Amino acid sequence: MSSTQPDVDRAFAYPEPPASPLWHRRGPKARPLTPAQQRRNRELLDIAQRTTRPRSPRPTETLAEAN
Repeated sequence: MSSTQPDVDRAFAYPEPPASPLWHRRGPKARPLTPAQQRRNRELLDIAQRTTRPRSPRPTETLAEAN
């Protein structure tokens, strides 16, 4: 590598594209959640993080046996 060229991370070589207009909210601000709603959201999140998603069943026979 040449000593005249700086070591540049290519991920940052180009500027980030402008944000979508959908990100800019117009109109009144959203109402803040009540403490009861916050508590319920925390409980639902806790349950969702603890439970595992069911996996699709795998076939028991191998590909060679299936043919």
